[in-house]
Amino acid sequence: MTASDDSTTWHKILEPDQLDEGRVTTVSVGVRSFAVSRYDGQYGCVDNACPHQGGPLGEGSIEQGWLRCPWHGYDYSPLTGQPPEGFSDAPACFDTEVRDDGVYVALPPEPEPVRTVSDVVVETLTNWGLTHVFGMVGHSNLGFADAMRKAEERGDLTYIGIRHEGAAAFAASAFGKLTGGVAGCFGIAGPGSTNLLTGLYDAKEDRAPVLALSGQVPSKVKGRGAFQDTDLEAAFADVAEFSESVHAESNHAELANLAMKTAIVGRNVAHLVFPDEAQHLPAPDGAAAGGPGGRAGSRLISPDPADVGRAVDMIAAATRPMIVVGHGARRQMDRVVALAERIHAPVATTFKAKGLIADDHPLGCGVMGRSGTPVASWFMNECDLLIVFGASFSNHTGLAEYKPTIQVDDDAMSLGRFHSVDVPLQGNVEVTAQLLSEALPDAVAAIDVRAEIAERRSIWQAEKARRVEDDAGRGIGAAALMASLTRNVDADAVICVDVGNNTYSFGRYFEASGRQDVLMSGYLGSIGFSLPAAMGAWAAAGDSRQIVSVSGDGGFGQYAMELTTAVKYDMNITHVLMNNGELGKISKEQRAAHWDVWQTSLHNPEFAAFAELCGAKGIRVTSPDELDEALRTALDHDGPALVEVVTDALLV
Repeated sequence: MTASDDSTTWHKILEPDQLDEGRVTTVSVGVRSFAVSRYDGQYGCVDNACPHQGGPLGEGSIEQGWLRCPWHGYDYSPLTGQPPEGFSDAPACFDTEVRDDGVYVALPPEPEPVRTVSDVVVETLTNWGLTHVFGMVGHSNLGFADAMRKAEERGDLTYIGIRHEGAAAFAASAFGKLTGGVAGCFGIAGPGSTNLLTGLYDAKEDRAPVLALSGQVPSKVKGRGAFQDTDLEAAFADVAEFSESVHAESNHAELANLAMKTAIVGRNVAHLVFPDEAQHLPAPDGAAAGGPGGRAGSRLISPDPADVGRAVDMIAAATRPMIVVGHGARRQMDRVVALAERIHAPVATTFKAKGLIADDHPLGCGVMGRSGTPVASWFMNECDLLIVFGASFSNHTGLAEYKPTIQVDDDAMSLGRFHSVDVPLQGNVEVTAQLLSEALPDAVAAIDVRAEIAERRSIWQAEKARRVEDDAGRGIGAAALMASLTRNVDADAVICVDVGNNTYSFGRYFEASGRQDVLMSGYLGSIGFSLPAAMGAWAAAGDSRQIVSVSGDGGFGQYAMELTTAVKYDMNITHVLMNNGELGKISKEQRAAHWDVWQTSLHNPEFAAFAELCGAKGIRVTSPDELDEALRTALDHDGPALVEVVTDALLV
């Protein structure tokens, strides 16, 4: 036993007779853990970790006078920690004392904390602006988790523990889409990290900056078939633009610098892997954290003047120019709208860019393509020039390739991505829009189409009103729900939408204010996106904006238990769930392709009651006349709420 002296402190570890004779238990004192035994009328206290492979001795048993490790059967004296004769490895042992009020142990002071490799990395990440990490703490990422804990105590970082790592990656992706900044997602070795991949592919496809952080098995067993031994650099090679392991001898701060620079500047996925033993190593003496100073230039780049001149000539000569904006124009719309007003150009958006211009703006035409409106498609058919800002010509958008086209994007690879365009302009959207506007002559050929837009919009509004009234007795129609959402959602809300018929209906029927942010899984089109995305949006905006998510029952089922995460962190999120009892979009596709409808039905609980069991507010709506009150009640609720709307799968 260790001798108690002036440097030790006595700590009470058990109540009188709390531990039965012949038993062992685990006791924690501060951050330290001990195996405490009662044997032969005496008490013993040893380090909880077996010196062989770290097995938890407090979970073992006392057999024939020996404390047996539960992992590999190594034996130690329960009172002194000494092994049988012939062995020398022994856990540290500490003096115990039985007093009237319980059992005490004499312990030396806890060692002073040291600055670790993980601390250096976390300090660097937060210097670059990392404010939020979503993830799950586990056995192979504990050292890095502790560095994040310390950062959270300093007020530098917010950590949100989730129920599934896939939700963490979607939340981080949505954070990036909304803000342009980086959030992190965090998992253990093996499955914890591979669970991140779908959400990271969403970020990659939609050009959202995200940082993935992975624990890893110890380097000495890596590649030898150890438990959860997975080649994470290989697994992440396609999804991550940057993926590196942080080893003991690495330049730790510089790897963190490069990861954050890749995410922010490249608008892409970066990935850092932390072998278990490297996470808690002392940082090298004098190791400085990194940061963004001098590591990136301005994004406000201008296109070549000659190309601008060609574009100006085309715009000045066009009688019916049309502007289409994509997700790349987010947070850059003021000068685009000013250009549209200068040349009387109708403005449509891709679905990912829904809401970048108000649907009631005199030049606003809504969404183009499969999730769009007949107003947008009418003007694309009638136009004689397309001016495209921050869009990449997805086949779902359906821009006509035969139309003369000017394309503006700051990413050279996005220009002419799927087919040649007449004038590709590599430049910042706002900068380029202003250059085009300033260079135009006073007189342009474009006609004023505002009256025509108003006429086409009134035709579509009348059609939507008829669809609102549709009722086949199978549930509420999507048009009625979206009309109610339009009336009740704040003009500056963040709205996260899922994948499926609910998404198409939102694109067609919801009337955007022009100040709302709409987030979706665009190119990847991953079902289950909306609720985790709403968590990411709430992390970014807090309670300063209304956060709403919309999904079908299939999408909600993917990450339904994240509702408990929303409750745990008191996230002010309203989830609108369209419950039609099936994967309605797939049923529709089967019918359209003349297949039998097969295996698309769902067995659902009453989701409103489920929400209540999770600690959220749950409201069930079965009639259109209940919609407004239900949505207002949920939106006004302080905390997470779910509105289950029983819908008709055929009224989309």
